[in-house]
Amino acid sequence: MSRPATEDVVFTNARLFTGVDAEVIDGGVVWVSGQHIGFAGRSELSGDALSGVPSGVPSGVPPDVRRVDLGGRFVMPGMTESHAHLSYPNSGPGDLNKATAEEAMLHGIANARVMLGSGFTSAISFGSVHRVDVSLRDAINRGLIPGPRLAAAGRDLGGTSSNVDSYDEHGAGRTEGLGLIVDGPWDVRRAVRLIRRSRADVVKIYLDGENLNDRAPAGELTYTDEEVAACVDEAHRRKMRVVCHARSAAAVKQAVRYGVDIIGHANELDDEAVDLLRRERHRIFVGPAIAWEIQFLAHCTELGISREAARAKGYDREVDRTISSVKRLRAAGVRVLIGGDYGLNITPHGTYAKDLQYFVELFGLTPIEALLCATRDGGAAADPQGMVGTIEAGKYADLLVVDGDPSMDVTVLQDHRRIIGVMKGGVMYRGLTERDPYTCDADIG
Repeated sequence: MSRPATEDVVFTNARLFTGVDAEVIDGGVVWVSGQHIGFAGRSELSGDALSGVPSGVPSGVPPDVRRVDLGGRFVMPGMTESHAHLSYPNSGPGDLNKATAEEAMLHGIANARVMLGSGFTSAISFGSVHRVDVSLRDAINRGLIPGPRLAAAGRDLGGTSSNVDSYDEHGAGRTEGLGLIVDGPWDVRRAVRLIRRSRADVVKIYLDGENLNDRAPAGELTYTDEEVAACVDEAHRRKMRVVCHARSAAAVKQAVRYGVDIIGHANELDDEAVDLLRRERHRIFVGPAIAWEIQFLAHCTELGISREAARAKGYDREVDRTISSVKRLRAAGVRVLIGGDYGLNITPHGTYAKDLQYFVELFGLTPIEALLCATRDGGAAADPQGMVGTIEAGKYADLLVVDGDPSMDVTVLQDHRRIIGVMKGGVMYRGLTERDPYTCDADIG
């Protein structure tokens, strides 16, 4: 199967949010030329303007390019899921290692389709079961399956008795699906080299743990400074980026000091951690990934954990501290990203846009500010070359057409029926979240 064909098209009469800044343009025009944006901006269309070149569009637009009047529908950049787990099968956390490699790949194919259909045209992996991400990325890039532009990860790196160590003290319960358990700087380097050999883009490392894990709770550092430094140095030398799990201030400070690129969680921050992040705000990103805590507290009894036990484990406090931390990060100018830990039974695939609602209702952002986190800032994290995240001439034609106005109400994006078209690289997809996985239709007029 070859890459899907693109078609030059001019969208007119759009309510256009380019993602460059907070402006929303009424009467906007977007010219898609092949895989790229040829023009995006304001137009003064008259009633019969579709018969000629729209005012404000460069004269280089061929006169025979198809025009589509969007009737005032909202057009925005494709979003980035910054903490993606495409191989997670919508199961409980304890079941992640049970899938075979073949099953993990099948889950990944289905979830990639759903992610793209949900409006997320880019994704940064935060860990891959059985290393299937690289094959998923390659299949997506070749046009074999629909999915987001994927920065692919290998298996998670963690030390003995880290959050991804599923062995018992006698070596039983050994699993090879999700975690790669390595100790010591040179073994960490070797593990990074193995991940490079698999052709991954991203190395995911665990710096501390999780409140539910008695052997590796949040706040307990599970790697030494020397091990973290070795991981980042080896990854960066081999042109890979490093993302990390870091819930505590101590783990966040370790991540910043040794050059981690994207920090997941950062729930509890002290003044020193915030200041370190502020000084590195030009290069570093933070994704709070609060969906796990919110949904765990809402559904803990269904998982066999009482509300009192969840509170005793500190999850109520963790949510409160995360809200405070995100507000401090925003005030410090640190870029905060949408996304996190979707793919569990309490955070199923397809519900990624719920994060925008959390950003508005919990963190106090305006809808436009939340959209900028999901588009412009997420795009900058996903593609350091700057080709995604905004609708600008020369960038990839990754955009959504929405029946509704997420600049006023971000919950619109949770209703897949309101996302009437998802374009990636000049190809328009429809119906990817429905039963037919191959629905593709360029005509959204």
